[in-house]
Amino acid sequence: MSIDLAAAAIGAGKRIGILTSGGDAQGMNAAVRAVVRTAVSHGARVYAIYEGYQGMVDGGAGIAELTWDDVGSILHKGGTVIGTFRSKDFRERAGRLKAARNLLQHGIDRLVDIVLSSMPGTVSAEQAEVLALKKKAFAAVLEAEAPRLKRIQPLIEELRGEIEAIPVS
Repeated sequence: MSIDLAAAAIGAGKRIGILTSGGDAQGMNAAVRAVVRTAVSHGARVYAIYEGYQGMVDGGAGIAELTWDDVGSILHKGGTVIGTFRSKDFRERAGRLKAARNLLQHGIDRLVDIVLSSMPGTVSAEQAEVLALKKKAFAAVLEAEAPRLKRIQPLIEELRGEIEAIPVS
């Protein structure tokens, strides 16, 4: 693998956590591989959060670094190689705080959640809280990165509009 130095500077110092949630689905391994390889090629470090949100709550071996080679032969495998789990612990505020501490212990400053959405039309209180946090985090990252991304300013403005349009109850 050869890394373009200009591209590597984009991700330098960033640590990305990746998890899958909501159940297994076709294409999740391809998405995991794409995120890992893209991030690594841009100089970021990527951490698998095994067993979805429960792995984030549990920490320890539930969070481990992934390299380019770690995702080299996962496309043919079914489900998701990093696992998924509907976490009761994460539904409670104490569980979410524990998850946040575990992410901070690994220096993870960004999170990619590959989701099989089975959410009904109504959103529960904890789902609304998580959605609001994701919306704020995405908006903050976009705001922080916007000055470096002047070439794609129209796209940034479009994303800002989409973020604002996300309904949060």
